[in-house]
Amino acid sequence: MSIFRRGRGGPGRVTVQEAAARTGYGNAVDSDGEAVLLDVREPYEWQAGHAPRAVHLPLSALAAGAGLPAEAQARPLFVICRSGNRSRRAAELLVARGAQAVDVIGGMGDWAGAGLPVVDARGGHGTVA
Repeated sequence: MSIFRRGRGGPGRVTVQEAAARTGYGNAVDSDGEAVLLDVREPYEWQAGHAPRAVHLPLSALAAGAGLPAEAQARPLFVICRSGNRSRRAAELLVARGAQAVDVIGGMGDWAGAGLPVVDARGGHGTVA
């Protein structure tokens, strides 16, 4: 069963480890580099620290009708925020618009806690705000 199928309660949900593997941050054999980590936090959070190669689109912009950035269009999306609340809402919006999207449980807090890379706006060591 695909993780991108919509369940009874909304979009699928995955751990940060699975999101990392499927978006090219791990050594997973099944990662083809096609999936995108979509960070839906606000700009100040993104600037403080985000996953390298992640694509940024704040939930506020998405909810206001903004489209996906070009590098995220027509690709499977792993949606992440700070703790998992906004990403779930964003994944719901994206699925309703026809995108393949899943929510990343635990967000950037769990991402950083798992030792996965976090960079700031200048490419240095970032923090989760």
